[in-house]
Amino acid sequence: MTEITLRRPDDWHLHLRDGAMLAAMAPESARHFGRAIIMPNLVPPVVTGAEATAYRDRIRAALPEGSDFTPLMTLYLTEATDPEDLARAHAEGIVTAAKLYPAGATTNSASGVRDFDKVRPVLERMAEIGMPLCVHGEVVDAEIDIFDREAVFIDRVLDPIRRATPGLRVVMEHITTRQGVDYARSGGADLGATITTHHLVLNRNHILVGGIRPHYYCLPVAKREEHRLALRAAATSGEGCFFLGTDSAPHVDAAKESGCGCAGCFTATNTLSVLAEVFEQDGALDRLEAFTSLNGPAFYGLPANEARVVLQRGDPVSYPARIETGAGPVTVFDPGFPLHWRVL
Repeated sequence: MTEITLRRPDDWHLHLRDGAMLAAMAPESARHFGRAIIMPNLVPPVVTGAEATAYRDRIRAALPEGSDFTPLMTLYLTEATDPEDLARAHAEGIVTAAKLYPAGATTNSASGVRDFDKVRPVLERMAEIGMPLCVHGEVVDAEIDIFDREAVFIDRVLDPIRRATPGLRVVMEHITTRQGVDYARSGGADLGATITTHHLVLNRNHILVGGIRPHYYCLPVAKREEHRLALRAAATSGEGCFFLGTDSAPHVDAAKESGCGCAGCFTATNTLSVLAEVFEQDGALDRLEAFTSLNGPAFYGLPANEARVVLQRGDPVSYPARIETGAGPVTVFDPGFPLHWRVL
């Protein structure tokens, strides 16, 4: 196979940042993607419908002229979130979902949730109106090893929340473990899971063996090879509960390569080429469209994009090593193998 045509993909987990970074990042995602769920963990976070509207306007202003990319906004869930403001913003089409960050779990999550009982009224309201909850699924307990935090979160937090809130639609974002794959498969129609491009490629050896590679450091951190293989099998299976959420998360190189480097891989620029390579390696090119373009819209109750993109196989494709922004350079994810699939 040397050419494939897909419905235009969507990205169900994307960081665009703000200001000078937003101006450079928005065109990178708009080039190939039709829609994206936009993460609200700015400083300060996007916690109200009015703030989501203002952020959406800034994103639209940063898009290239003539772009039809649609940002799907989210609210940052806090213990003080007003259920009625959230429901009103959803009813008016301002926000598509809400995002739950355990406080301290990842970048700009300090305003997240510490006591999950305090957000039960919001979760119950979300279940009533059918509004999805996007979850960063890691506990933050100091005694829990960082490589076990996703599996423990499923048992201690996520499963109890879902049992206590029937009908709540949940997206397990950026799953990284076999346990995450198994739980998503067992969860029924109200549970979905996004998988990132980089977690299909990386295991923890890629970060640590032969020297620390800061541009491979992300949260949730990449795990053992057995978990990466479980993610590959899930993504390439065609099963409807699994869909693409890149978690493309730009940081300037100075912040990534510092003594306390920031977590995040920037993959927006070359994701489709990397994914085509992965799916070809696994003999699953016929299921790439389900993962990138069909399963996500189906879960969110949206139509698949009518527009198409064409990928063509040929000589290795060259992508820029970094994107220059007004805030500084951002390194583009390097999968460590040649990319032969070009987006026409």
